[in-house]
Amino acid sequence: QVQLAESGGGLVQAGGSLRLSCAASGRTFSEYVAGWFRQAPGKEREFVSTISLNGGVTYYADSVKGRFTVSRDNAKNTVYLQMNSLKPEDTAVYYCAAGRTPQIISVAYDYWGQGTRVTVSS
Repeated sequence: QVQLAESGGGLVQAGGSLRLSCAASGRTFSEYVAGWFRQAPGKEREFVSTISLNGGVTYYADSVKGRFTVSRDNAKNTVYLQMNSLKPEDTAVYYCAAGRTPQIISVAYDYWGQGTRVTVSS
């Protein structure tokens, strides 16, 4: 079992930045691929980014590519999502997830946090 807890969300103006953190506990986090997803009001959950076991491989949704950066610190059992140049359309609840293989579909992930809300004002 892996427990995940996101933090770092909040209200920011368009063009601003936030850094989300996802702290893991339980089994060794370095054994899991990490992913970030988001769900905007009235919309389905969508893929944002994923990062490999050692952080060497990352992948992003086209909508965030060049603005968001995913990283992880396995010594701290934490994965991060640095979000720059935020847009109102980035407003959503952001979830981190842990799984065995890097995937862009949510069902591939076994463990989920409860989410952190990001609101970007125009």
